[in-house]
Amino acid sequence: MNHPVKIKNALVSVYYKDNLAPLIQILHKYGVTFYSTGGTEAFIRELDIPVEKVEDLTGYPSILGGRVKTLHPNVFGGILSRRPLAEDKQQLETYEIPEIDLVIVDLYPFEETVASGAAEQDIIEKIDIGGISLIRAAAKNFNDVVIISSKNDYTELEEILANQEGQTSLEQRKSFAKRAFNTSSHYDTAIFNYFNQEEPLEVYKQSEQQAQVLRYGENPHQKGVFFGDLNAMFDKLNGKELSYNNLVDVDAAVAIIDEFTEPTFAILKHTNACGVASRNTVKEAWIAALACDPVSAFGGVLITNREVDRETAEEINNLFFEVLIAPSYSDEAIQVLTAKKNRIILKRKEVKLPSQQVKTLLNGLIMQDKDNTVEGPQEMTSVTNTVPTEAQYQDLYFANKIVKHTKSNTIVFAKDNTLIASGVGQTSRVDALKQAIEKAVSFGFEIKGSSMASDAFFPFPDCVEIAGDAGVAAVLQPGGSIKDQLSIDMANEKGVAMVTTGVRHFKH
Repeated sequence: MNHPVKIKNALVSVYYKDNLAPLIQILHKYGVTFYSTGGTEAFIRELDIPVEKVEDLTGYPSILGGRVKTLHPNVFGGILSRRPLAEDKQQLETYEIPEIDLVIVDLYPFEETVASGAAEQDIIEKIDIGGISLIRAAAKNFNDVVIISSKNDYTELEEILANQEGQTSLEQRKSFAKRAFNTSSHYDTAIFNYFNQEEPLEVYKQSEQQAQVLRYGENPHQKGVFFGDLNAMFDKLNGKELSYNNLVDVDAAVAIIDEFTEPTFAILKHTNACGVASRNTVKEAWIAALACDPVSAFGGVLITNREVDRETAEEINNLFFEVLIAPSYSDEAIQVLTAKKNRIILKRKEVKLPSQQVKTLLNGLIMQDKDNTVEGPQEMTSVTNTVPTEAQYQDLYFANKIVKHTKSNTIVFAKDNTLIASGVGQTSRVDALKQAIEKAVSFGFEIKGSSMASDAFFPFPDCVEIAGDAGVAAVLQPGGSIKDQLSIDMANEKGVAMVTTGVRHFKH
């Protein structure tokens, strides 16, 4: 064993005492002397195991309402002393400081207290000082000291002690130290982010403790990991684990469905909607959404904002799909949908989503606020001789909800709360328009009388001309081009209604 250390003295002071007893008992078996405080001291005594008060070690009582208990040279000297160094050993003897070989400490529940909506003073009192200092000191001196900073590590230390007769190796102590610094850095990040809400410093700090290793990344030769708590967002009712690409599409699906309050179904492929429809019932919405592009729907991600019933499930069951997301399912629907074991069926929970987006870029990252605005009829300004009808205003609104979630450059056709076709991710807006027209025709949709939305302004009148010739009745665009008037004039020439919103919805 590499540099074995037998534990002689242990400092134990924890907030959570779950599963602590077996570890204390095996340490006692190997003759370890315990030093403790408050509730942990009482806990150890209840196990009928001797324990020394930290107050007796320091010569000072717990003061300032418990704010100061362990912050003392007799504690930190015992933790930080370098065992091979004669000078350190001599000083410990001079001041009668015992070597502390094991520190078991956790931290006050800061994040939990913030999440509970507690008052600021209660939150401040959950900023741990002694605990975080003990963790850092013990982790720093991993050469001679074991640090346990989480109840999740109790069992592992028990097994080590049982297998190694109360000793630990250098590799094991260093591993525990790594976890301890993770504990301390996560804790400090949470505290900083709490304080950084008002007049925030322009820095980025984030710590996510939960990780899920994915089968692979975007492609099989890429490693993929999801950092976050998927269980808080979804109940997985059936199917294999979500892949990297599944997660990207699920994120896009959640974003687009949240634009709608009426019963709506959306079908996505590679983050772009290939089918969206709103109807009176979820079944009708599904049938209409699938009709938008049944070819692209194959292997897609499906999402709705209503409970999936048996009849709807039977319709969906005819399609090969990767993921289905809904807020709830009837028992009969679950029986239908889970007949194929690989289908991923997710029940969505109500979770507050982040308000910002972060992406790695070059040798750093970029951050932005989410695009949480979408312009309805009240934010649309008619700029042509022909004014949209009430139905066309609603179609423009519907198309605008979709265009903001579609890769630029994009054009979206909509009619009667249905996505007719879209052109996505093109290098030219004209190409996006032509692609949308071609798709609409290929699936038998009538473009005449439809409404069209563009994610950005028209720099030239060509898109309006092409759309007008195809039969588009109303157009939505943000406006803002120095040549806006050319597009407006073309709309008037073609008898097309046009509105501007003043808001661009690029999505790269």
